[in-house]
Amino acid sequence: MKMVSMKAVSAIFIAGVLIVPFSKQVFSQNAPKQQTNVNDEQLKSFAKVYVQVEKIRQTYEPRVKEAPGPDEGKQIQQEAQSKFQEVLTKEGLSEENYTQIIEMARADDSLRKKVLQMIVEERNKS
Repeated sequence: MKMVSMKAVSAIFIAGVLIVPFSKQVFSQNAPKQQTNVNDEQLKSFAKVYVQVEKIRQTYEPRVKEAPGPDEGKQIQQEAQSKFQEVLTKEGLSEENYTQIIEMARADDSLRKKVLQMIVEERNKS
C-alpha cells in the first residue's frame, strides 16, 4: 500500500504538478545556478512549504474560479501569493531556493525520491 502512494506521488511530481504555484517567476535556462546541492534541513523546509502550498492551492483555486469578476479574482490570487510568501518566510526559504530544489529534484532521481519521502512524511504529520 505504501508503494502505491509513493508511486502516485511520484507520478504527480514527474507530471509537473510540483511547480511554484502563484509565482510570478518564470523558469529561465539562462538563469545562473546559485546553489548546486542542498542539505537535509533545506529539504525538510521545502517539504513543509510544499505541503502548505498544496493546502493554499486547494483553498484559493476554487475561490479564483468562482470570483464574480476579474478584479476579485486578481485580489484572491494576490492573497494566495501573500500566503505563499508567508510560508516561505516562516521556513526560511526564498522563491528562488524553492524553485532550485524543484529543478534539482527533477534532474536527480535519488534527490527526487528523498524529497518525495519527506513530503509524504510531512503530509502524514498534518
